[in-house]
Amino acid sequence: MEKITKFLIDFGKGLGLESFVDEVGNVIIRKPATPGMENRKGIILQAHMDMVPQKNNDTIHDFTTDPIETYVEGDWVKAKGTTLGADNGLGVAAIMAVLEDNNLKHGPLEALITKDEETGMYGAFGLKPGTMQGEILLNLDSEDEGELYIGCAGGLDITATLEYKEETPMADFVARKITLKGLRGGHSGLEISEGRGNANKLLARIVHDLLIEFDSQLASFEGGNMRNAIPREAHAVLVFNLEDMDGLEDYMKEYEAQLNDEYAPIESGITLSIEEVTLPTAVVPSEIQDNMINVLMACQNGVMRMIPTVPDTVETSSNLAIVIIADGKAEVRILARSSCDTMKDFLADSLTACFAMAGMKVELSGGYSGWQPNVDSPILHAMKLSYKQQFGVEPAVKVIHAGLECGIIGANCPGLDMISFGPTLRSPHSPDERALIPTVSKFYDFLVATLEQTPEK
Repeated sequence: MEKITKFLIDFGKGLGLESFVDEVGNVIIRKPATPGMENRKGIILQAHMDMVPQKNNDTIHDFTTDPIETYVEGDWVKAKGTTLGADNGLGVAAIMAVLEDNNLKHGPLEALITKDEETGMYGAFGLKPGTMQGEILLNLDSEDEGELYIGCAGGLDITATLEYKEETPMADFVARKITLKGLRGGHSGLEISEGRGNANKLLARIVHDLLIEFDSQLASFEGGNMRNAIPREAHAVLVFNLEDMDGLEDYMKEYEAQLNDEYAPIESGITLSIEEVTLPTAVVPSEIQDNMINVLMACQNGVMRMIPTVPDTVETSSNLAIVIIADGKAEVRILARSSCDTMKDFLADSLTACFAMAGMKVELSGGYSGWQPNVDSPILHAMKLSYKQQFGVEPAVKVIHAGLECGIIGANCPGLDMISFGPTLRSPHSPDERALIPTVSKFYDFLVATLEQTPEK
């Protein structure tokens, strides 16, 4: 993150603009109004500098040193086996383009490029009141061109943990690693309503059945690596009595076919593999094992409720994001989202009760409220008119079930008039992330027109 911060500061200073880093690591760059535009309201252009580093297991890539390998397929730009970084790299790039173009017309501008959005919105949380001078905030972190977002969901991190005393497996037992992969994954807010498979949920189901059908015991379980990404892959190590393994491979092939049948056409290419591994030195005690698998089976995952007044938009959901059971400790991490604070609290209470029944300790952290929509927003009306003038159609006005930074920034800087928009992206937070090339120029042209037509103070 330090290298990105330095790059952005050097970029701003290289343009002769006031550029600085606030106390939590956000980059702020100020550009004066162009001649004749000094009486316009100040605009804050906001995006985040970080991305979700996801890659396929068979992709060799170091996100700290290796460049993203991109390629074009039809109208889409994609990455080879990794996330693309268009979320939110395109927003940052648009801001940089505005800052360096001296032919544009605009009022006073501030670039706010926040830190650590994907890991907990820490940059937005740490923004101090009075740091920003603008009256309008344009968040460039939405993923459907032609849509203006005026509200978003709040979120809450839920972490359940349990320590246990391991047992020693029978010396004549054998170990097998069960790997589930091939799922699409994706953004746990934007794509949670699509019914995509959750690797942790599916593997828990498989392990549950294996423990019943075969004489086996759980040694370890691991799946997912980011709270805001639907887990695509997971694996578990089980130990078996060699005499009771007849039919295991056929059983797994049938299970694989069953999952592909259940999830068609949402998912394609779900695979289950069995690999012989060295017998581990320890396994999970039977009671703990059963409690853990049962709680993974039982806990809420996916959409809980749609917004009653906007029935095509998710209100409340949870993502069973990360599961690690190994070395005497079990840990489960969930991201709960809701645009209704009371429903978010209810979901948190429900999950807490579920994990408590398995004897787990539950901690709630990183909570933030949603961004409540303002249909009378002056910048909303101006942007709707501008979009129709440019493209001949009215933009859609929506509430998004993702955690945008607008709600947090708005709480820290009361009175901001806020809109979120962007080019069309698909499957952010997964290696299937892609950006629709024709929408990028439309997004940028609309941004430039918005700056030129900013209301007067």
